[in-house]
Amino acid sequence: MKLSKQLPLNALRVFEAVARLESFTRAGEELGMSQTAVSYQIKLLEAHVGEALFLRRPRRISLSESGERLLPKVTEGFELLREALADLRNTADGTLIIHATATFASQWLARHLGLFQLNNPGIAVRLETSQEVIDFSRTEADLAIRSGKGLWPGLRAHFVMHNHFTPMLSPKLADSIGGVREPLDLLKLRIIDPSDPWWRIWFTAAGYPDVELDSHQRTRLGAQSFEAAAAVAGHGIAILRPEFYPEEIASGALIQPFELTCEDGSHYWLVYPEARRNAGKIRAFREFLRSTLPSFEAMPAGAKS
Repeated sequence: MKLSKQLPLNALRVFEAVARLESFTRAGEELGMSQTAVSYQIKLLEAHVGEALFLRRPRRISLSESGERLLPKVTEGFELLREALADLRNTADGTLIIHATATFASQWLARHLGLFQLNNPGIAVRLETSQEVIDFSRTEADLAIRSGKGLWPGLRAHFVMHNHFTPMLSPKLADSIGGVREPLDLLKLRIIDPSDPWWRIWFTAAGYPDVELDSHQRTRLGAQSFEAAAAVAGHGIAILRPEFYPEEIASGALIQPFELTCEDGSHYWLVYPEARRNAGKIRAFREFLRSTLPSFEAMPAGAKS
């Protein structure tokens, strides 16, 4: 029997798009098909498996129990096919595309990627930065460094490092009020982004849960690395991960006035599609992190720190 008769690839492709987008219409737009054609392919697939794959409700569809079981395997299958085609084009191990937040990229990756490339001269690296959580099916990326709890459906997640934080500022700014000796002294100075929930967590841990932050001028810079630069320039106090700024601390450009650091349960993770776990360039980067970071894989996904 021909493969096309055994395996309805086109219908499976349509099924994956509909399930991901939760819409026959949007799936048709993505695939360049009419809604009628999309519906026809889904009906063909349902006839092939002998089960309804979607629950059809007014203005909404959702996967049936059978559809929920089928989707992960279909997604993995198409990822494997994409990987195989990439191998044939000699690009699978040619360029590693990493997606990361601006802060992690500038304060850790940029300092260590040279070592990775020395150890893996056949792999070029392209680093993309954004604060947005990417969709691997719609974004050109091999892996990402994300902040969260390590639970993302369809993705393999490896713990990278804890994300703890504490107030930091320039010594000149601290001297402008005669020094910062207790937490409430911080309120005498400009706080960079007082709406950041880290501030409330830190002040609560310091014993001041009711501290007034709403009256402070709100400035959002979009990334911790930008806030650190503003703090170095003396423009205010930033709440930062101190391990990201060893040079600034060593040079005296930044000080950490209190030993207290806090966490919000959200840490850094290496993630990539489950189906691509055996790709050579992903294995190489995974091993690089394992050899470079003692904390790598120190905590399983979903565990409480």
